[in-house]
Amino acid sequence: MTGPIIELTDVVKRYGQLAAVDGLTLAIEPGTFTALLGGSGSGKTTALKTINGLVIPGAGEVRVDGRPVAGEPGPALRRRIGYVFQEVGLFPHMTVAENIAVGPKLAGWAKAETAARVTELLRLVALPAEVAGRLPAALSGGQRQRVGVARALAAKPSIMLMDEPFGALDPVTRDALGRDYRELHEQLALTTLMVTHDVWEALLLADRIVVMDHGRMLADATPAALLQGHADPRVQALMETPRRQAERVRALAEGGA
Repeated sequence: MTGPIIELTDVVKRYGQLAAVDGLTLAIEPGTFTALLGGSGSGKTTALKTINGLVIPGAGEVRVDGRPVAGEPGPALRRRIGYVFQEVGLFPHMTVAENIAVGPKLAGWAKAETAARVTELLRLVALPAEVAGRLPAALSGGQRQRVGVARALAAKPSIMLMDEPFGALDPVTRDALGRDYRELHEQLALTTLMVTHDVWEALLLADRIVVMDHGRMLADATPAALLQGHADPRVQALMETPRRQAERVRALAEGGA
């Protein structure tokens, strides 16, 4: 399609007197990797969930592939959009292969086609073939998250929504999985929208960063542009954090030399 693949126009979502999302307008172009960055309560997860119909806005419009989300049945919409979140949410009584196959089965794929897709996805997310028959409890946290990514990709969506996908992992695993997912994003020509509160993660993975606070957009720019400075002091403070941390690490390294 030409033009944005995801569009939010003046979107508002309130919970009582609290505006979780307050007049958000955002357009996401196909093939881009965008990070929604902000602290807890900034509205980024609520905004993300309006895209796959898990949250219904009180005002404004959300469009996916040029069609209003409000006019499409939720299950049909969500089969076209991959969704990965921090808790993974694998079915504990189902094997890895069965978890990955959920989307294709719901879409009516043939057994042979589904089995081939499971094998392909295990390779894509760098998991050995033998994990296919294991239950999620037998896997490490990083392996379970890779299965979650595979399951989200199973029905071949063009859009991936990711809500703090690597937040519960140790730093080494988190870095490796982030880099691996970024390669998948490029390889499969995905459009990725990722919620994170981690400034390093947003800077290193995304093409574009949207900073949110109290349901509103504070900034929308490339990582490089944001690192050069921003007029809003809240955005500036966020961008100064990784620089200060890097300087402290450098000082420690030089002091220990």
